[in-house]
Amino acid sequence: MSRLVMKFGGTSVANIERIRNVARHVKREVDAGHEVAVVVSAMSGKTNELVAWCTEASPMHDAREYDAVVASGEQVTSGLLAIVLQSMGIQARSWQGWQIPIKTSDAHASARIEDIDGSEIIKRFRDRKEVAVIAGFQGINPETNRITTLGRGGSDTSAVAVAAAVKADRCDIYTDVDGVYTTDPRIVPKAKRLGKIAFEDMLELASQGAKVLQVRSVELGMVHNMPIFVRSSFDKPEDIDPHANQPPGTLICSEEEIMESHVVTGIAFSKDEAQISVRQIEDKPGVAASIFGPLADANINVDMIVQGVSEDGKTTDLTFTVPAADFTRARDTITAAKGKIGYARLDTATDVAKISVIGSGMRSHAGVAAQAFSALAGRNINIRAITTSEIKFSVLIDTAYTELAVRTLHTLYGLDQA
Repeated sequence: MSRLVMKFGGTSVANIERIRNVARHVKREVDAGHEVAVVVSAMSGKTNELVAWCTEASPMHDAREYDAVVASGEQVTSGLLAIVLQSMGIQARSWQGWQIPIKTSDAHASARIEDIDGSEIIKRFRDRKEVAVIAGFQGINPETNRITTLGRGGSDTSAVAVAAAVKADRCDIYTDVDGVYTTDPRIVPKAKRLGKIAFEDMLELASQGAKVLQVRSVELGMVHNMPIFVRSSFDKPEDIDPHANQPPGTLICSEEEIMESHVVTGIAFSKDEAQISVRQIEDKPGVAASIFGPLADANINVDMIVQGVSEDGKTTDLTFTVPAADFTRARDTITAAKGKIGYARLDTATDVAKISVIGSGMRSHAGVAAQAFSALAGRNINIRAITTSEIKFSVLIDTAYTELAVRTLHTLYGLDQA
């Protein structure tokens, strides 16, 4: 007998019929003798609707009331799933974040989980064989007793955190895809589903644009060494053997559990990027701080950073990228600090994309990035900026070449046959 946490996203619980399908997945695991906690998102589109209502009520709304409103979507889903499970003869009870409680920081709309007491849920597993149906995305700040939310995609984080708190054997993330692929199959039809992927590789894929999992959920899994299994909620529940060692999907686990990894695990891409180049800055100590300090104060995350000699040979240029959603604020922040920075010109571009090549195998293989640069040059794709780390490198290119670049690199590293 295992203890499982099963998480279902918005498309999986989009209506009552799909909630019934979710209930059949849960029943399959219960009938197999497993102890089960379920974490659910709001119905597909519901959170967007609630956010829009908050904005319509007042564009400058109170973040505490925002959380009170948007957390209600998950409350509805958890109650409905508990009702359906009860109608199928399964002991089930819904739980809101504050009831467990899931204790968080007071950063409303982007709170971080600080502690979860899973003792009552574990007790009910033992005493009542009861399925816990938990509202994802929400918690409570113990100092204010106010409802908090964890940010978009936060139900993934809720699920992994709950799995750690109840000492689950595995956290299953049910979604609208059947696992993690070497890249987006809509871009590369030959993309392959990965049977296993290391936490580190998945963390890079998620942070560089892959939409399968929220980054913080992967971080939590890695910290607690909690295996995460990504699988499809649209597979017929009755067609799945709950006793199978690994049903269809992708297991995210420690690197030690993977017998042999490829040099490159996957290709991620993001079109939600903007480039800012600060031209002809005096090359002296403190100039980078004068640029990135104000951006940090404005809570704008900077990603790729490249510094080079200016055209005049006497000054320096500094190029960096920010999320497209933060472009206008970033540009205005730098413009406002022009007197302190002392630059000659500001160049910007929003028609850029970031392509990232990820793989733990890069640690022991030289020349992986050089192969990519040569292959992209052969396709006449110009590279605007480059960043590297131990298991990843990223290039910034024109958006128009995104799909060609992804397909080229996917083939280059043999992922078509992975």
